[in-house]
Amino acid sequence: MSKESEEFSTEIVQRGVENSGPNAGSLSFSVRVRPRLPDFLSSVNLKYVKLGYGYLISHRLYLLLAPPLLAALITHIGKFTWEDLCEKYNLIEALFITALLSLMLYLYIDLTPRSIYLLDFSCFRPPNEYKISKAEFVELAKKSGNFNDAAIEFQARVLKKSGIGDETYMPKGVFRPGQRTSLNDGREEVSMVMFGAVKDLLAATKVKPKDIKILIVNCGILNTTPSLSSMIINHFKLRHDIHSFNLGGMGCAAGITAIDLAKDLLDAYPRTYALVVNTEAVSHTWYGGNDIDLLLPNCFFRMGAAAIMLSNFHLDRWRAKYEIKQLVRTHIGMDNRSYKSIHQKEDSEGRKGLAVSKDVIEVGGHALKANITTLGPLVLPVSEQLHFFTNLIFKKRKTKPYIPDYKLAFEHMCFLATSKKVLDEIQKNLELTEEYMEASRKTLKRFGNTSSSSIWYELAYLELNSRIKRGDRICQIAFGSGFMCNSVVWKALRNNGSPKQSPWIEDE
Repeated sequence: MSKESEEFSTEIVQRGVENSGPNAGSLSFSVRVRPRLPDFLSSVNLKYVKLGYGYLISHRLYLLLAPPLLAALITHIGKFTWEDLCEKYNLIEALFITALLSLMLYLYIDLTPRSIYLLDFSCFRPPNEYKISKAEFVELAKKSGNFNDAAIEFQARVLKKSGIGDETYMPKGVFRPGQRTSLNDGREEVSMVMFGAVKDLLAATKVKPKDIKILIVNCGILNTTPSLSSMIINHFKLRHDIHSFNLGGMGCAAGITAIDLAKDLLDAYPRTYALVVNTEAVSHTWYGGNDIDLLLPNCFFRMGAAAIMLSNFHLDRWRAKYEIKQLVRTHIGMDNRSYKSIHQKEDSEGRKGLAVSKDVIEVGGHALKANITTLGPLVLPVSEQLHFFTNLIFKKRKTKPYIPDYKLAFEHMCFLATSKKVLDEIQKNLELTEEYMEASRKTLKRFGNTSSSSIWYELAYLELNSRIKRGDRICQIAFGSGFMCNSVVWKALRNNGSPKQSPWIEDE
């Protein structure tokens, strides 16, 4: 059996017995191929292992070389006596070494990346009138008259197996009979969720709007003029020289892309606050037609937004929740099948929708495998890496290479809450326990797929249950159109539990 065939499960379906013709009495079969994630434990791509070590060396080589060089120079200076310094040539040598030492110290401090701290984050919970159960979803879809029986049956079947609960939120205006959602619908939705999340965050961090120098907003489908970032600047009256960015078209992975951009900007601008806002407009991703290929996002996407405050002030370490440790972005858009796995298109009647290919699970699996393979050298214990290389060098032919245990790298993992099937496949292939998957499953059930903000609802769940202890490492992983897989690793700077504000805490 080929490697490709091993990554799929096949289902043989008997189609019936022919009663006439030359093949009378013979059985006819069709093969239905169900895409699955690649088997992570059967092989390893050394290209991504090499890439991971390349990141490690390029980012940490000076940390390895500088200490011994500094120690050698300091030891050499310590050998000078007062008599030596009184001699002309020894004095010049001592001054030269001192200048060289000062230069090395300056370069060491200057080249060392600034620590980026996460002061706090906020996830918006819409008002209760936006709650919708699976039964109400199907009923409203029927009453709207926008869908035929096949489209309604398909959505009902997907909802039943989705892992989504009966208390998610969505704008019910999408069910208006005979009307397509407007630009104004999208603006009203993102205004509510974005402004609500940012307002709660500012109250929690006590950061004044005029002190925010960097603003990054991401939303996959809705891109307005003026931009969403301009809407926030106008509403909260942010400073006139703010560095603002608006990311679009990147799907659910854009939230980590925004963190990466903020990190780079904070490296360039000292003593700065950066505000990152993740959201998606359900009313603009909604599809009100009967093309089965475009109906899947209707069943999963729900309202939500997250606001994150980052800082590079050294003193903020004492009040920050987390510190960013590693961030890896993987893009496999050079492959046409991956590139086309999620894309926006129009049906025969000109209605826009988001098409999700049947290959998306396999494509996502390959992107995830590449990402965590690259991430491994940056986060795994040295013992696991030595075990991996020893096994790789001395292993016998036709035996599987030893795959490091990623549970040793992180205390908590937050996977994008896409669907029950995807989370099941991730858990199986990475051999994770239910505890590692709990936050993702609970978020999918309670809030649905809120796109790029989903991983923050998961972290809020962990905090509410007092799971985060000082020193814990949390890995957030998200997928997006393109196709891409991004991951970010945070280190908890203190115990984070029982927050005063949480989307998981119901109003009294």
